[in-house]
Amino acid sequence: MTVKEVTDILEDLAPLSYAESFDNVGLLVGNPSTKVTGILVTLDTLENVVDEAIENKCNLIVSFHPIIFGGLKKLTGKSYVERVVIKAIKNDIAIYSMHTALDNVTQGVNGKICDVLGIKNPQILIPQKESIKKLTTYVPIKDADALRDALFDAGAGNIGNYSNCSFNTNGKGSYKAGENANPTMGEIGKTHYEEETQLSVTFSKAYQAKIMKVLFSSHPYEEVAYEVITLENTDQNIGMGMVGRLQNPIDEINFLNEVKKKMGSEGIRHSKLLGKKIMKVAVLGGSGAFAIEAAMASGADVLITSDIKYHEFYKAEGKMIIADIGHYESEQFTKNLLVDYLTKKIPNFAIRLSESKTNPIKYL
Repeated sequence: MTVKEVTDILEDLAPLSYAESFDNVGLLVGNPSTKVTGILVTLDTLENVVDEAIENKCNLIVSFHPIIFGGLKKLTGKSYVERVVIKAIKNDIAIYSMHTALDNVTQGVNGKICDVLGIKNPQILIPQKESIKKLTTYVPIKDADALRDALFDAGAGNIGNYSNCSFNTNGKGSYKAGENANPTMGEIGKTHYEEETQLSVTFSKAYQAKIMKVLFSSHPYEEVAYEVITLENTDQNIGMGMVGRLQNPIDEINFLNEVKKKMGSEGIRHSKLLGKKIMKVAVLGGSGAFAIEAAMASGADVLITSDIKYHEFYKAEGKMIIADIGHYESEQFTKNLLVDYLTKKIPNFAIRLSESKTNPIKYL
């Protein structure tokens, strides 16, 4: 398999278009046409991880965090980022990052936390805005069914638990073909009127390229009339964080001790306990202070996240517990998720879970 073939499989799980605008995801180092000898999956790409890849003959590193976040103006080896990139290039190792693309899917980072903590029926906490598109096109009535079905097959028309959703209105369209045209119907230089269907479908932004390709290849007209707009509606399957319920209510202290044990946390920093049972739990892997208000609005009893600052704990306001379990700890199972996913998709391939320690935070 090539690097591109492997990353296409990863993008089926977490399309890069779902990543946040500030992020740097995708293939950061390497040639997409390179033949892959082995895949090493890690949370962070550090020098010891590249060494591990070399030792195990893995020339593709799939990393959650991007080693290159801002622009690199020099490659002199003065920083750990530059040294990683130089070593990867010297050894023909590609580096691919998923980061917030994987944060924003239901089977990603936060879905894995919910699995580990036993949170049932989790839903997206903060749905991503501007993730739904709407296509409107005009097609001869006799060709409408075939075009509609082709668009459905490409991923259009899915709304929640419903598929093959569309809106159709019949009317009369007109056009006059110029002298260099090759009209499917009508004659050059004469205004032609055609009974047409105005066809509208919505779709996730991740499918736009595929849907537009199908539109142009399946539409009978030489020139396709169409409109694509971004909707204000939110897709409940794309976004940051998740919230769900435990099987049974549990005492606050017992719950936090369970979280500490299951997530391998050296210690949990938390806001004031409320003296009530924990039932509804919100989670957000990585830095999650921005999710405090959303978690409170959801009615969560506790928010499990990391990187909470001193004054941000006050935002709990005695209505919810904010629990900071550590950045690495909140995301550590992501690499297990990716190994399991890749192993199912390409079972006869060398896929390794990195054994390198990359947590920069130590505890006494």
